[in-house]
Amino acid sequence: MVSRSSATNGPPAWSLFVVGGVSMYVGAALAVGLFQEASPAGVAWLRLAGAAVVLAVWRLVATRGGRRSGRWTGRRVALAGAFGLVTAGMNIVFYEAIARLPLGTAVAVEFSGPVLVAALGSRTQRDWLALGLVVAGVALIADVRLEGSPVGVLCALGAALLWAGYIVLGTRVSRGSQTAGEGIDGLAVGFVVAAVVLSPLATTVGRVAASPVLLGSALALGVLSSVVPYVLDQVVLRRVGRARFALLLALLPLTATVVGLIGLAQVPAPLEAVGIAAVVVGVALRREPGPRSERRPPSVE
Repeated sequence: MVSRSSATNGPPAWSLFVVGGVSMYVGAALAVGLFQEASPAGVAWLRLAGAAVVLAVWRLVATRGGRRSGRWTGRRVALAGAFGLVTAGMNIVFYEAIARLPLGTAVAVEFSGPVLVAALGSRTQRDWLALGLVVAGVALIADVRLEGSPVGVLCALGAALLWAGYIVLGTRVSRGSQTAGEGIDGLAVGFVVAAVVLSPLATTVGRVAASPVLLGSALALGVLSSVVPYVLDQVVLRRVGRARFALLLALLPLTATVVGLIGLAQVPAPLEAVGIAAVVVGVALRREPGPRSERRPPSVE
């Protein structure tokens, strides 16, 4: 069970999202540079594999240090594996999107997936106003980009559907664990499973594998874009409902736009900037869940 104190103490959820978002999209800017050496899908696999190695070593060391994980039933392994595969699929089609669209634009379109999840948890007029702003913002951005790169927009929308699955499955992994450490264990198992299942993509990364410098970049990509943000996601998912989590993700388009502007010199068009601003205002309007809306997590089977 997640105690009320554990759900409310510590840094505010939005600050964890900003830290995770900056880390994720600095990594994404690094990934764009690797696209010259490997396909976007190959770079996504490198990100996945690097994160799987780091998480697996970390959790093995933590377990040897006396922090024991819960019992690994077949159902728990299957849930973790499904979570890892959905996360990997989301990353692959997202990289295909940012190979064709500016970083901030791709993230904002991708956010239509979390909007769907948030809509299912909306109850008040203020919630619906927040969702309306987010939908309007995504529509403005998509309208600007459909003429320029329809394939990029389709990839971003595909990532959106998988992002919705990430939220739903990530909530089950997190709240089905007795401790935050067990949730991170599930993340590690899921990434290892996904890296093995999708290992055929490794055939496209030969040039990266031949260069120690590029391999180091790929490992940094895994840490920045997966380990740091996804571990923080597991912390936040234990503190807020998935509807609130979904709308907090709206902070990411702004973060991605800033990183794209500074790191990749990608300046948003005026309508794109308006759309991104609408998304951010929408998340600011969403209320924090009160004690009555907090639900006990299911027990680990």
